[in-house]
Amino acid sequence: MDLNPWYRELSTEIGPTIMYRGAEVVMLGSNNYLGLTTDPRVKKAAIDAVEQYGTGVTGSRLLNGTLPLHTELEELLADWVGLERALVFTTGYTANLGLISTLVQQGDAVFCDSAAHASLVDGARMADGALRAFRHNRPNSLRNGLRHWRSQPASGGVLVAVDGIYSMDGDWAPLPEIKAVCELYEARLLVDEAHALGVVGPSGAGTAAATGIQADLVMGTFSKSLASCGGFIAGSDDVISFMRLFCRPLLFTASNVPASLGAALAAAKIARAEDWRREAVLSLAKRLRTGLAELGFYSGGDVESSIVPVHGDDMIGTGVLWRALLDRGVYTNCSLPPAVPRPMLRTSVMATHTEQQVDRALAAFEEIARDGVVDAGRGALMSVLAGEKSTASPVA
Repeated sequence: MDLNPWYRELSTEIGPTIMYRGAEVVMLGSNNYLGLTTDPRVKKAAIDAVEQYGTGVTGSRLLNGTLPLHTELEELLADWVGLERALVFTTGYTANLGLISTLVQQGDAVFCDSAAHASLVDGARMADGALRAFRHNRPNSLRNGLRHWRSQPASGGVLVAVDGIYSMDGDWAPLPEIKAVCELYEARLLVDEAHALGVVGPSGAGTAAATGIQADLVMGTFSKSLASCGGFIAGSDDVISFMRLFCRPLLFTASNVPASLGAALAAAKIARAEDWRREAVLSLAKRLRTGLAELGFYSGGDVESSIVPVHGDDMIGTGVLWRALLDRGVYTNCSLPPAVPRPMLRTSVMATHTEQQVDRALAAFEEIARDGVVDAGRGALMSVLAGEKSTASPVA
């Protein structure tokens, strides 16, 4: 019934709309929050980097893989998030993996929010120290966990890891409260700004800057607002110097290709300078979120987030909704347990979407709700699964 929502092949650039199977589709499934992947300045920067440095550096950062682009980008990123120094990685996932597995040693502990990104959790699993979880966005749960940890003899260092904006539900971490708990129990705070950098805060510096707290470490990616691929860690000079010598996922991974560095550098400069992009993406997200609520869909996400989740009742119904939207010209991301606690469509907008494109998407949701498409599709699919003959399309 063509209900598998994953590994769909997209053959055009990822802008506000794409061509999918010969039809124009509104793209609500991309992390291209500021719309910079199609910006001519970013494209030219990527091309210029290839012309100057070739298609790849064929080596690790440690040996022959550090370019002037790395140095300039690291200086810009550290200044942007207000920390002493930054270190660029080939992917954002590798940045978190490398940071936590390197810093958290035997006798130490990582306290991760229960909704933290997989890269934070996997980095903690790789570390020699202990992994602890606290309830999502519950500072009291963190406080209780840290109190227990500090009550143990010879408890070591503690790193608290949270997302600034959570990647699925689009909600903010309560950073001032979490920072206060960290200070009380002498813990270091890592804020993953992957979905916040460029979108919120002064000049797009992220949630830590927006809430006025000083994180010990900040992580960010290039694959969202910065229109490229890669990631970085920012922190004190001592921490970054240590990482440069002992971080295995950095030392034993090939360096970023020049095109990704050139694009990220150009995108970062644009993101800091063009406030209208932040204003547009948050305004459009509000328009989408409000429209969905008016149609009776359970949508969440913070009002200052480009992510607008649409929660489903069950996995089959959510899959049918995903397919029904695609058939009506709207591309969304379908996320199911165990990747998320409950089935959902994860939608997001770009600064370069128009109000008319958002309204077009809302019209598709409205038609599906009015015509009872999800219930009909769920029934048709359940009949097939039960072995009954059915010729009806689940999303007709």
